[in-house]
Amino acid sequence: MTGAPGPSRVARFAMAVAWSSFLAAGVLEALVFSVVDPLELRWFGAVPVELSAQAVYTVSFLIFWGVVALGASLTLLLVSQPADAGRAEKRSPGWPR
Repeated sequence: MTGAPGPSRVARFAMAVAWSSFLAAGVLEALVFSVVDPLELRWFGAVPVELSAQAVYTVSFLIFWGVVALGASLTLLLVSQPADAGRAEKRSPGWPR
C-alpha cells in the first residue's frame, strides 16, 4: 500500500450516483421499450417523431439517466451524515452513528 489518499467524499458520492443511476436507466429503458415502439412515437399525439430508432433510444436513455441521477443525488443529500463525526451532540438522538 502506498499510503496515497483515495478519492474524496464528493468523488465517491458522484461515482456511486453515476453508476447506480446508469444501471437503473438501462433497466428502465429496457422496460419502457419492451412495450413502446420508438418508430411509432408522436409529439403529444399529433406529429410523428422524426428520429431514427437509435436516436430515440439514445435520447431517452440520457433523459432516464439524468432523472434517476437527480433522484439519487437528492436522496444521498438527504441521508448523508455530517462530515465532522466528532460532534455527536449536534445530531438528533436517533441519528445513526
